[in-house]
Amino acid sequence: MDLTTTDVPVGDWTIRTHQAGDPADPTILWLHGSGPGVTALSNWHGLITTMPGYHHVAPDVLGFGDSSHPDDLPLGVAGSAAMRAQAMLGLLDTLGVTRTHLVGNSMGGMVALLLVQEQPDRIDRVILMGSAGAPIEPTADLIKMITYYDDPSPEAMLDLMGRFLHDPGLYGDRIDEIAADRAEVAAREDIRRSHLRTFSPDGPLLVFPVEALTAIEHEVLLVHGREDRIIRKESSHYLADLIPNAQLHVLPHAGHWVQIEQADRFRALATGFLSEDVA
Repeated sequence: MDLTTTDVPVGDWTIRTHQAGDPADPTILWLHGSGPGVTALSNWHGLITTMPGYHHVAPDVLGFGDSSHPDDLPLGVAGSAAMRAQAMLGLLDTLGVTRTHLVGNSMGGMVALLLVQEQPDRIDRVILMGSAGAPIEPTADLIKMITYYDDPSPEAMLDLMGRFLHDPGLYGDRIDEIAADRAEVAAREDIRRSHLRTFSPDGPLLVFPVEALTAIEHEVLLVHGREDRIIRKESSHYLADLIPNAQLHVLPHAGHWVQIEQADRFRALATGFLSEDVA
């Protein structure tokens, strides 16, 4: 499937947006996570080009990659996620997308849940992968990711990438190339500034209250890597226990990048879930 890349104006911002597939097909909005140097394509390229029958929209979320990095991005996870959710709604408006499926990884899962709460009638089905937003103690590796800019370097990025994967050795020299590319992006001042504002201790965290989760009526698929060292799998168990129409799949031999380490299984789960006829 061919991929097109455009900078889409959304109010005062621009959102770097990758699209694949026919706009007449059902849309999937893909929302990536929050690691330093992350972009939409680093998370999703292998999926959005190999899932026919859908119109794939994969943006660099506001404050990441080649999208705008607002000087007024709110401090802390809660405020920055709320601004990002508004930017994604604006992106859908500009693209003329009236209804969409959502796929959210990690921080992208939080943004997806905010979109479900903000405009439920606009959202169809939801896939959450290693999603944050539960009242679960952060792991040491998550803290390592958050504090990357305490001592940023290509070596620190390589170490961090290893923490995202169950078995980095399977990737050979590719992991070195991935880390080098990510370190180059992360070295940009706008990337650093947005990361530090997002994870500022001066702003609140985002934990979804029980009543917000139990009110979700959408079909939700939660996927978590069994060996995830960034977000504990208990986070997905918590969400699955509270969201009425949720199902949870814990995939073996996968860390936080389950969509990369278990790409075939994830693709099969996602396509089956999105096309499932539920009475």
